[in-house]
Amino acid sequence: MSVEVVRNDDADALATTVAEALIERLTRIQADGRRPALVLTGGGIAAEVHRRVARSVTSLDVDWGDVEFWFGDERYVDAWSEDRNARQARDSLLDHVAVDRSLVHEMPSADSGLPVDDAAADYALALPEAPYDVLMLGVGPDGHCASLFPGLPQVHATGRVTGVTDSPKPPPVRLSLTMEELNRAREVWFVVAGEEKAAAVGRALSGDTTLDETPCSGPRGTDRTVWFLDEAAATRVQRTA
Repeated sequence: MSVEVVRNDDADALATTVAEALIERLTRIQADGRRPALVLTGGGIAAEVHRRVARSVTSLDVDWGDVEFWFGDERYVDAWSEDRNARQARDSLLDHVAVDRSLVHEMPSADSGLPVDDAAADYALALPEAPYDVLMLGVGPDGHCASLFPGLPQVHATGRVTGVTDSPKPPPVRLSLTMEELNRAREVWFVVAGEEKAAAVGRALSGDTTLDETPCSGPRGTDRTVWFLDEAAATRVQRTA
């Protein structure tokens, strides 16, 4: 399956492009009579995409009460913490559109009292058997995606969800979909802004790297893989990619 690269002038244009593409995709899936399954990511550019989706007039075309939401990874902190991807998603999107709360599947939080590996197993049981329609991912300067970091064993974890106890980026304890699970999506969308991400993006798209070196080189959609980049993040990507 080929990989598409969509370049945008800057982070502002990138957020608008992804927001419009997401609304269009969700609308089309619902027009086909299916309930969309969407995996959200965290980070600054993701939050801006969420805000633009919530503000868009065309978002009214989406039946938000019939969209199912999941998360690609989560910081294993208390439920109220601002570090939570779920908290960010609520603040930037989910509290601003008419979602069905029973269809928003947050990962467990540290105040659940579960050890992180038990929390991973608990979330795995809640995951759908059908593939996700769109799975969104950010990328770190080190090439990590979700909470799968270079050189850590979780990059090769089996099953659907893994616990992380030694993340080099704080907080150290996290939950993440495994590489195997990330590859169950029909469409994988990378959303990346900033010059500090350019080297990792370039390695991932060159094909001249390994999962241990650049985990973001691994996820691929079964139908489509798209890298949405601003020009700063795309400086090391060949125009033919």
